[in-house]
Amino acid sequence: MSGEPEESTSRKVQLRAEWLNAIGGEFAAPYMRELSQFLRSEQARGKRIFPRGSDIFTALELTPPEAVRVVILGQDPYHGPGQAHGLSFSVPPGIPVPPSLRNIFTELKNDLGLEPPSHGCLRHWALQGVLLLNSVLTVESGLAGSHQNRGWEQFTDRLLEVVVSAGRPTVFLLWGAQAKKKMANLDGNSHLILTAPHPSPLSAHRGFLGCGHFSQANDFLQRSGRGVIDWSLPD
Repeated sequence: MSGEPEESTSRKVQLRAEWLNAIGGEFAAPYMRELSQFLRSEQARGKRIFPRGSDIFTALELTPPEAVRVVILGQDPYHGPGQAHGLSFSVPPGIPVPPSLRNIFTELKNDLGLEPPSHGCLRHWALQGVLLLNSVLTVESGLAGSHQNRGWEQFTDRLLEVVVSAGRPTVFLLWGAQAKKKMANLDGNSHLILTAPHPSPLSAHRGFLGCGHFSQANDFLQRSGRGVIDWSLPD
């Protein structure tokens, strides 16, 4: 990775200028070089890695740093074929809604009265300034957590530092144990930081369902003069 991370097709993935100006130097850091080598070696061994290279930074492509109003932080991408496309908890149109996202939609209905949409693509949120980020940005097919502790966590720490240092009141929704580890990098004085268990069926009933994060986020944004998020997802 050199500011233009390579993907398996040897085509290069471009970061939008705003993010590249802020964190481009990270790609020359030893940990990112090691991560790049790890990904290449896994591909050379025939491992399937999700999302595809051109989708790894979709969240950064759709949501420039100056536009970020909410950060939704998950753990790592979906590990099923066709699911991950670079936005945490989101799936492309036409892909069945995964259980975690179904629980997110259940909470949206309980919190804001919004009926579940007919699809699971969260691009509409990203275009409004919701940075849909995972702590780890790649995963091996069928193996959740397989790319933890390979360097992605340090990279996403830097992304959060960019958002925090901008000084704009921002909401951070940290869902799951891995996401909660990021709290040490956040400033709770000028931002709203909300935590909950992961929306997975294994843990959603322990406090994600009923957390009220969406209404709390909009209340904070409204008070801060940054405008509310339209959490509905048009067809």
